[in-house]
Amino acid sequence: QVQLGESGGGLVQAGGSLKLSCAVSGRTGRAFSMYTMGWFRQAPGKEREFVAAIGWSDTSAVYANSVRGRFIISRDNAKNTVYLQMNSLKPEDAAVYYCAGRASRVVITTPEYDVWGQGTQVTVSS
Repeated sequence: QVQLGESGGGLVQAGGSLKLSCAVSGRTGRAFSMYTMGWFRQAPGKEREFVAAIGWSDTSAVYANSVRGRFIISRDNAKNTVYLQMNSLKPEDAAVYYCAGRASRVVITTPEYDVWGQGTQVTVSS
C-alpha cells in the first residue's frame, strides 16, 4: 500500500514562509511519477478545501485562487516527494494541510483522491 507522510508545518508570522513536504512510501504497482499529487487544507469548523495540485509533469500545476502567486507546488520523482512552498502567509492560511495522491494523469481540484496523509498543522500569527 502507498503511504503519505507530511512534514514541515509549524507556527509562522504573517508574511513569513514555510515549506511542506510529503514523502510517499510503500509498495505499489504504480510508480510515484504516475500519480497526480495534491495539497488540501482544513481549518476548524470548515470543510476541506483544495490548495494546489501537480500532474505527472513538474510544470503542470493548478492552484486555488486564494493561494495563486504565493504558493508553489513541486515534485521530485527521484525522492518520491511532493512539496508545497508557502510564501507571504496570511492568517487565513492557517489550517491542517493534507497531502493526497491519485492514480491518474488528470489533475483534479476536488477531494476524489486515492490516498491521503494524516496532515500537518500550519499556524499563522499576526
